[in-house]
Amino acid sequence: MKMTGHTVRLSILSLALALVNATSAPAASSEADFNTAYAAAEAADKEAGRLHNQWTVTAEALADAKKAADIGDFDRAVTSAKEAEALAKASILQAASEKEAWKKLEIR
Repeated sequence: MKMTGHTVRLSILSLALALVNATSAPAASSEADFNTAYAAAEAADKEAGRLHNQWTVTAEALADAKKAADIGDFDRAVTSAKEAEALAKASILQAASEKEAWKKLEIR
């Protein structure tokens, strides 16, 4: 099967959605759990930034995680931080695939 740029983008989006759905936080998360999850999400987002491929939804998930932690809702904070990490990792995968995909474009 020949993968087009559109197919690759859809595959990456599907992966991102699967990662987000797989990141449900366990009940009774602590501040330490949040700090760990948030640090991982920030590191992944920083890598996406280095690749010039940060997604705005990642920043929104990070902001939501921070807001939830600020009010002590660590379950929601951890869930949002893990969602942000999954999105950042998907954007990293997208950057890698797009780096190679353009070479397969047909110039007319």
